[in-house]
Amino acid sequence: MPLTVLQIIPALGSGGAEQACVDIAAALVKRGDRAIIVSTGGWREKTVEEAGAVFIKRDVATKNPVRIVRNAYWLASLIRHENVGIVHARSRAPAWSAKIACRLTGCPFVTTFHAAYKFSSVVKRAYNSVMAAADRVIAISPFIAAHVRKHYGVGEDRLRVVDRGVDVKALDPLGVEESRVESLRMAWRLKADENVILLPARLSSIKGHETVIRAVALLRRQGQALPPVLFVGDDQGRQGYTQRLCALIQEEELDDIVRLVGACRDMAAAYALARLVLQPSKVPEGFGRVPVEAMAAGVPVIVSDLGGMKDTIVEGKTGWLVAPNDVDAWASAMAKALAMGQEEVAAMGKAGRAHVAAHFTDAMMITKTLAVYDEVIQKKKTVIARRP
Repeated sequence: MPLTVLQIIPALGSGGAEQACVDIAAALVKRGDRAIIVSTGGWREKTVEEAGAVFIKRDVATKNPVRIVRNAYWLASLIRHENVGIVHARSRAPAWSAKIACRLTGCPFVTTFHAAYKFSSVVKRAYNSVMAAADRVIAISPFIAAHVRKHYGVGEDRLRVVDRGVDVKALDPLGVEESRVESLRMAWRLKADENVILLPARLSSIKGHETVIRAVALLRRQGQALPPVLFVGDDQGRQGYTQRLCALIQEEELDDIVRLVGACRDMAAAYALARLVLQPSKVPEGFGRVPVEAMAAGVPVIVSDLGGMKDTIVEGKTGWLVAPNDVDAWASAMAKALAMGQEEVAAMGKAGRAHVAAHFTDAMMITKTLAVYDEVIQKKKTVIARRP
């Protein structure tokens, strides 16, 4: 009998959690199972349906306690109606609804820790704890696994480490059509054969854009020749931060170098334009998908020496780890990267692709996640068989 897995996630827009959700849904359908995604929605809705999964729109992003409980009872009804075998929650607010619904129905409950959630109070810690209250708790990196063990007491009997994965084939620069690259080149007003430095991240103060602006300004004062530096991502309503970045760019007289180009749907083409990718996060990333994507695309990376990214970069071989917020260190690392010859860049790109192919593919992530599902179902069958 096919297994029905219901994944619940706040939104289906950009982000590693959203991509993983869609990847798992497609994999379930491919192996003959059923996949349901409950979410407030986003631009990935069409991708979900094209993969043969079922998308159900519901405001599960709400943090309102009354609505969370209402969602729980609605979800319990859905679980019974669709004969759901596993509920997999990928964020805290919907996880509360999912936990209650699973208690009401006896359905197995799985969560994925996509981040090292902060807790500045007892209330916040209690709110976060739902992610540790599942039959199986998936951590997206060794860094997150250590966080979950230390702060939430999840034992090895329930904790499973499943590194995020990327589509290495789709990111292969040799497989990206020139027309796609040229389309981006025109949209971003780049010169022919001009390569760029990319910082792909939502426009948020925790992503370290200001560090890069100041590092670029320092390099320029030192006489360093610089390619265009493009911030790829939208502000998701944080207009104040966008205005702050624009003011800093003007203050440092970098309007001709640093540009905010908005979100990009074709990141494989974007990486094909890049000679260097930056991820200067100011807080630990749970995994850090961008550097892994960049390495898969054969592009050297410079990232903050924090969190999950410490486990994905091979220092000096696939990229460099740099102290966050250290403008001098970032300027030095960028100058070092820009000074590399074509052969050195190619060697680092080849090493990066090989490293990702060996450790961080979407196929590996899918296989390990489906194994967690199968483990949970087998345990439930065993428990049922032992009942008198």
